[in-house]
Amino acid sequence: QVQLVESGGGLVQAGGSLRLSCVAAGRTVSRYAMGWFRQAPGKEREFVATVTWNGANTYYADSVKGRFTISIDNGKNTVYLQMDSLTPEDTAVYYCAAGRYSINSGSYSYWGQGTQVTVSS
Repeated sequence: QVQLVESGGGLVQAGGSLRLSCVAAGRTVSRYAMGWFRQAPGKEREFVATVTWNGANTYYADSVKGRFTISIDNGKNTVYLQMDSLTPEDTAVYYCAAGRYSINSGSYSYWGQGTQVTVSS
């Protein structure tokens, strides 16, 4: 079992930045890739970014490429999502997930509870 706890969400003005954190706990956590997904009201959950546990490989959705950065601190069992140049379209609940390195939500077996990000115009 892997337990994931996100933090760092909040309200920010357009053009601002936020950094989300996700702490992972569990004996086998290092076996998994870590991903960030988001879900806006009335929309399906969508992929944002993913990183392998060793940090060697990352992949981003086109909508966030160049603005968001995913990183991992193995010593702290924590994955981060640095979000810059935020727009109102980034408003969503952001979820951390652990699973296979993939853009598909079905490849992730464990999910956090989500953290709300709201970007005002």
